[in-house]
Amino acid sequence: MPVYQVNRDLPGITLEELGAAQKAAIETSAQFTDEGRPVRYIRSTFVPGQSHCMCLFEAPTAELVAEVNRVAQIPYTDVVEAYDLTP
Repeated sequence: MPVYQVNRDLPGITLEELGAAQKAAIETSAQFTDEGRPVRYIRSTFVPGQSHCMCLFEAPTAELVAEVNRVAQIPYTDVVEAYDLTP
């Protein structure tokens, strides 16, 4: 299944807010999967000096990943296909 990177600019976000956003992404992905629309949250990387966050999801389409983020109410700038090269 394809992997998509969700890019976010999150100036002023706290660690607690980051944790809550991650929890919302995980829970909403699980809800979509339970409804027959498979989405898997993989992980996030936050760059505090740039207030930039990159989150990886596995799903059949970028549109489905975007919908998960809209429903979870997590702001994002774009969703792009990516290759997860974790060994």
